[in-house]
Amino acid sequence: MMTDFRVGFGYDSHRFAPDRPLVIGGIVIPYELGLAAHSDGDVLIHAVCDALLGAAGMRDIGTYFPDNDPTWKNVDSTKLLAKVVELVEGKGWKVNNLDCTLVLEKPKMKPHVEQIINRLAELLHVETDRVAVKAKTNEKMGFTGAGEGIAATAAVSLAK
Repeated sequence: MMTDFRVGFGYDSHRFAPDRPLVIGGIVIPYELGLAAHSDGDVLIHAVCDALLGAAGMRDIGTYFPDNDPTWKNVDSTKLLAKVVELVEGKGWKVNNLDCTLVLEKPKMKPHVEQIINRLAELLHVETDRVAVKAKTNEKMGFTGAGEGIAATAAVSLAK
């Protein structure tokens, strides 16, 4: 018997900014810079939101949380993800798995990956073995390689 199955892809990037905490995957990462954004700038969660919305055949994250709406100013992006999960589950979808990649030169993410996986699994209502988080450098190329910011990609599969 076939199950209805979909795949979505998300991408986001933000430049570094002073005087802000660095939040990635719902976790505050010790670093001297944060990310410039209307919300808390959680580049990974923003990519995950877009992947989920795309897989469910919905619009992008900016449609639901516009950056000109003061409601979302400095908001904790886990709240955005919780709302996206609610919308997606409301359409009858359940997350099957998530695979995501951070692209950055610094800070080193290895010490934080397990905590990020645990947080994302909790927010997506799945087991931790259904969430993969990888971090890669860009070999000193482009804005991430120059240390100007962070990019993130996310691929998600949904099932009914």
